[in-house]
Amino acid sequence: MTQPNHSDAPANRPFSRRQFLQTSAALSAAALTGGCAVNTRRTGPAVITSHRVPEKIRVGVIGCGGRGTGAAIDCMKADPGVEIVALGDLFADQLEKSRRKLYEAGSQVQLAEERCFSGFDAYKGVLESNVSLVILAAPPAFRPLHFQAAIEAGKHVFMEKPVAVDPVGVRSVIASSELANQNGLSVVAGTQRRHQARYLEVMKRVRNGEIGDIVGGQCYWNQEGLWHERAKTNWEKYQAKQCCDMEWQIRNWLFICWLSGDHIVEQHVHNLDVMNWALGETPAKAFGEGGRQARTAPEWGNVYDHFAVEYEYPNGARIFSMCRQIDKASTRVTERIVGTRGIAVPGEGKIFRRGKLVYEHQGDETNPYVQEHVDLIASIRNGKPLNEGRCVAESTMTAVMGRMSAYTGRELSWDWAMNASKLNLCPPEFKMGDCPLCPVPVPGQVELV
Repeated sequence: MTQPNHSDAPANRPFSRRQFLQTSAALSAAALTGGCAVNTRRTGPAVITSHRVPEKIRVGVIGCGGRGTGAAIDCMKADPGVEIVALGDLFADQLEKSRRKLYEAGSQVQLAEERCFSGFDAYKGVLESNVSLVILAAPPAFRPLHFQAAIEAGKHVFMEKPVAVDPVGVRSVIASSELANQNGLSVVAGTQRRHQARYLEVMKRVRNGEIGDIVGGQCYWNQEGLWHERAKTNWEKYQAKQCCDMEWQIRNWLFICWLSGDHIVEQHVHNLDVMNWALGETPAKAFGEGGRQARTAPEWGNVYDHFAVEYEYPNGARIFSMCRQIDKASTRVTERIVGTRGIAVPGEGKIFRRGKLVYEHQGDETNPYVQEHVDLIASIRNGKPLNEGRCVAESTMTAVMGRMSAYTGRELSWDWAMNASKLNLCPPEFKMGDCPLCPVPVPGQVELV
């Protein structure tokens, strides 16, 4: 996919992503030194903060689709002191649908009309609604913009994964995460495996050397397709505009690369995050391929339906990554970590040596989708900031790097992708109307940017 480089976007255009990200530039250089893949939960430097935590925690939701609404419900389940008091979404109909579901879900909802906002600047209204915690669940392309605004406004954050779709966005998220550290703000991401008991216990054992030195592994997210009927219905509605309509693209964001990052970024980031966590670092190189064999109809936008990427880590370990969204194909969603003394399968809570099971997690399991909010709110109430921003940004970059390799057919390094790539997938401004859609990428024809 030959992606436009919007470095020359006019300065007076509204909602220019480049203009917004430039305010992070001073922080980015310092933020890119160091990493957090080794830590289960990285809290950053100790900060004495003057943030007062009220008995009631007022929560705003930015992005009111299924994920934002679901995260708000999980947040209410996590703490009886949570109140959902503000909503923001681009689409008014989506906002009202979410509002009804939240009222049906429980009594911790106080959504007055004046605290419900729609449009591209809805996030500003939510941040100005006297909230202390915001849930960021708009399509991933908007995450760097919304995250930076939330941190600059002094809000604690729960943000869905992935947190960006390109290297420019990843660098912005890392910079904002460092600002959160400086200001004593908590940031938790929707990588719920880091809050799941079996993963935590197996990872502790892996990090303690129970499988020896990690030499390789495999991770998978292979499943059937998503949203097919919804995509087809929306395509029939907008096909006269030949898929160049901003509303059509955002309502079908899973299938538009600039909005979702493709499914390797949007979904497979979970598994890649586990591999980074296990190895304690990010990959040095990525060499990938992929394509579009089953989802060829125009309602599937411009994303691939399968990827396969080999990641090489600084210690020489090679991780094979596979993800696929194709109907009627076999499903496999798991991670397998291979060491010199054994094999760990954290999703099953198991460790093997010489083919024999030597450990199986038997402890209680809480709902990780709720537990991540429990941990976030506990960190706010205890005044001990929990910050997963860099971790999820690095895992997002791992997925982005794999996609870039598959789209171009080129092997690329972490250092180049993180520090030199200028790829910015977003349009120069966010507004309704025509929004040209890049063609499906062809390896060998797409240039690295």
